[in-house]
Amino acid sequence: MKAALIVNPSAGGGRAGRALPAVQSELARLGIEHHVERTQSLAHAGELAQAAARADEVAIAFGGDGIVGAVAGALIHTEGVLGVLPGGRGNDFARVLGIPLEPVRACETLRHGTPKALDLGQAGDQTFIGIASCGFDSEANRIANETTLVRGNLVYAYGAIRALSAWRPATFQVRFDGGEARTITGYTIAAANSKAYGGGMMLAPDALLDDGMLDVVMVEDVPKQRFLRLLPTVFKGQHVRQPNVHVARAEQIEVSSDRPFTMYADGDPIGELPITVRCLRAAVRVLVPR
Repeated sequence: MKAALIVNPSAGGGRAGRALPAVQSELARLGIEHHVERTQSLAHAGELAQAAARADEVAIAFGGDGIVGAVAGALIHTEGVLGVLPGGRGNDFARVLGIPLEPVRACETLRHGTPKALDLGQAGDQTFIGIASCGFDSEANRIANETTLVRGNLVYAYGAIRALSAWRPATFQVRFDGGEARTITGYTIAAANSKAYGGGMMLAPDALLDDGMLDVVMVEDVPKQRFLRLLPTVFKGQHVRQPNVHVARAEQIEVSSDRPFTMYADGDPIGELPITVRCLRAAVRVLVPR
C-alpha cells in the first residue's frame, strides 16, 4: 500500500502533530509506504486527497472530523480510498466505525481493514460525514470552537451549557423529500448521516452510514432546566425516548427558520439557512475494520 498522510498538526489542540512521529514509525513497521502532507486548510486537504487518488494512493486523513470530511468529500466520483486516523477533539466518525481512537493503534485498520462504500451528507454544496445541525446546536458549536478554556471532547458539552443561558426557542420549517413542510418550535434540527457528534453524543442512535438515508432529529421546546437535566442522556442515545424529541428518515430535507442560523457539520460551519441537506449514497470508499 502507498499512502498520502494528510495531517492537520493543530488538530485536537496539537494532538495530531504530537502523535505524528509515532504514527509514522507504526506505518513503517506495518509496511505502509507513505509521505506526509501538512495542511491547516480544509480546501487544501481536499486538493491533497484528489492528488492522492490520481496517484493511486490511499488518502489518510489524520486529524478531527473536519479534515476527515474534507478528504472524503474530495474523493467523491474518484477511485480513491479514505483512511482515517483520529487526531481531533471529537473523532466521532472513527468512533462509529469502530476504529481505535488512539492514532497509533488505529494504524492497524489501515493495514488490515477493508474498503467499504459509505454515504456522505451534503448541505448546500458542502459535504459532511457525520451530522449537520442548526438552531441551538449552531450556538453551542460556535462557543465550542471559540473557547480555549476546555480541551478534548468535553468542549462540546461546555458549548451546550454556555449556549443554554441565552437561548430562546426558534421556529423551523422542515420539508421531507419535497413533501409538505412540518413546523417545529424548539431547539435543534439535525440531519444525521452517522450516529454521533460532539465527542460521543449519540444524537441519532439508529443512523447508518450505508443505508442511503438521513435520520432527521427534531428537538421541540421544553423548559431549560429540563433540557439541561436531559442533556447527559444523549451520550447513550436515550434522549430519543423523550416526547419532545422526534426522529424521521428522508433522503433529502429542506430547512428554514424564523431567524438566521448557521448550519454546522463535523464541527465546522457548513452553510446558512435556508438550506437543503441530502444523502449521497455510497459516495466514498473508506477503510474500515474487518
